[in-house]
Amino acid sequence: MTLEMSLLTIVSISSTIVIILFVILVFIYLMTNPYPSISRSASENKYYDPNEQIHKVFPKLKDSASIALSIIIPAYNEELRLPLMLDEALEHLKTYKKESTYEIIIVDDGSTDRTTEIALEYSQKYTTDLIRVLTLGRNRGKGGAVRLGMLSARGRELLFADADGATLFSELEKVRNELKLQLGRSDCNMALVCGSRAHLQQESIAKRSFFRTILMYGFHFWVWFLCNPRVKDTQCGFKLFSRPAARLLFGNLHVERWAFDVDILYLAAHFRVPVAEVCVQWTEKDGSKLVPVFSWMQMAKDILMIRLRYMLGAWKIEPSHKLE
Repeated sequence: MTLEMSLLTIVSISSTIVIILFVILVFIYLMTNPYPSISRSASENKYYDPNEQIHKVFPKLKDSASIALSIIIPAYNEELRLPLMLDEALEHLKTYKKESTYEIIIVDDGSTDRTTEIALEYSQKYTTDLIRVLTLGRNRGKGGAVRLGMLSARGRELLFADADGATLFSELEKVRNELKLQLGRSDCNMALVCGSRAHLQQESIAKRSFFRTILMYGFHFWVWFLCNPRVKDTQCGFKLFSRPAARLLFGNLHVERWAFDVDILYLAAHFRVPVAEVCVQWTEKDGSKLVPVFSWMQMAKDILMIRLRYMLGAWKIEPSHKLE
């Protein structure tokens, strides 16, 4: 084969690859819904009061705050782990001063077990002024469940925490103090504080296989390379928002599955919302819904799509959102 033929072959292959990539990008753009799906059914706008035996309408995130803190707990098939987490949280929250009012919103993300029934037992015991249960008609994913919990909250500050109780609520004051510090420096009344397990990384590596360690490092690099978040640990389920920040970020959130944390941090960077990271003590719990290799591959794909869709303009970002 002559040099000229070799060059023609290379050009032909390169052109074909470029055309294929162009077609894929056009397909992604055309098949993407530009705005997040925030709608919910009439039943998902209400919570059940087991003491009065009636359904009541949730408040809206666009309303003014009426309490200090809302804690949103997304739960999917968590009938076993949820009680342990709630007992630990409530024991800690007892120490709060009377003026520091709070609520817990448990979002049952379409569970097939007794998650809602267990949650309603706590709601009956502590009343719906303290614990409310939002039962979704279908599974939306962790991000979708957290969003709907946020949209139903009354708090001036809004925390989402995982139902497994991996991060103890004794760490709550750390993130609340940091949020106050960030708000003091901000002129937009917006801030986000992320609990972080980055300081535990070396210890976790010692307990992991070499293969899982490589996967972990690969995932972290992938997140940094594509989205360049301003925190080391994007996936810790312990994040605190000021109310205006929650309204802005969750109003624009497109990802409803595991990678929603990365989408939130991407949006925070876009809007220049102050973001801080605070080390928290974290313990791995049995019963995780994540399947190590498969879930990481799924998140890697979602993170690539986050970058591509925002880069292409397929996903729209608005400075304000009409939240119902």
